Amino acid sequence: MNIPKWIKPFYIVAAFYDGILGAAFLIAPLAIFHAVQIPPPNHIGYVQFPACILVIFAYMLFNIARDPLANRSLIIYAVLIKLSYCLVVFPHWLAGQMPWIWVPFAFFDLIFMIIFFISYKSLRA
Repeated sequence: MNIPKWIKPFYIVAAFYDGILGAAFLIAPLAIFHAVQIPPPNHIGYVQFPACILVIFAYMLFNIARDPLANRSLIIYAVLIKLSYCLVVFPHWLAGQMPWIWVPFAFFDLIFMIIFFISYKSLRA
């Protein structure tokens, strides 16, 4: 099967996006909250655990980029992770209960989720 040329670079970009974001919130969460003038949660572990998951997710995305066809089954997990974040952030944002820092990430995740799904369909044998 011919793999569309855009898929591998797209997953590399997605991996760097999530990996850098995860690393930043893992290494310097308090500095980020201070920079955007938002109070941190009562325990920084509430931010660092999801940050670790983002780093693991980035590793998965790099594996998809390495061999999209062989790792096609992982793409549905990528879709579901992005969907999960959007389903948490958007309703709270619409209710006026979400700190603004999380909202742009939800819009990016919505775009990533759609493209992940398109790539999943494109790799169908």
